[in-house]
Amino acid sequence: MPEKKTPDRKDQIAQVASEHFHEKGYMAVSMRDLAKEVGIEAASFYNHYESKGSILKEICFRMADEFFSGLNRALSEHHLPAAQLQAIIREHVGVVLKNFSASAVFFREWRHLSEPWLSQFLELRRRYEEQVRQVLSQGMNQGLFRQMDQNVVVYTLFSLLNGLHEWKEVQQRFSPQEVTDHIAGIVLNGIAVGDQAKHHKS
Repeated sequence: MPEKKTPDRKDQIAQVASEHFHEKGYMAVSMRDLAKEVGIEAASFYNHYESKGSILKEICFRMADEFFSGLNRALSEHHLPAAQLQAIIREHVGVVLKNFSASAVFFREWRHLSEPWLSQFLELRRRYEEQVRQVLSQGMNQGLFRQMDQNVVVYTLFSLLNGLHEWKEVQQRFSPQEVTDHIAGIVLNGIAVGDQAKHHKS
């Protein structure tokens, strides 16, 4: 049986910081608090991270890498817009539920990033949303999705996805696939053409 890999000290700090930033908010947590929780002297703490801001940057950009990896898988493994959109939802949900505290930090605490990290973070978020818009645009152009304001659809979709971290019971009540099915059903039934669209108009 292979030995389970233990996280190194830097990863451990990031994990502990994610939990504390999630529970208390970034501004309410000090480096001393984190050092005490990890079990090292405050002076040694700075050998791993030079500041609290550098920990926040590490969490946010690690999560961005996770979300982009999932997005790229969804787009490469599927070709039809509806299948791509459902796969994007599945991947996004998977990242959130696997990294619950870090996701909460990613969605709520990014505003405390300093430059140049803040501008880079906002650009990554813009690129992510733009790729989703492209899927929506392709579906609309091919007559697979109803013609709707893409900003409204994207805002609705990410409000559903990014709000999952606020629902603490979601991990206990549903599997990632069930969450995906619920959200995909809400979104796709709202933008699909055919009988669903006729019903919507009646």
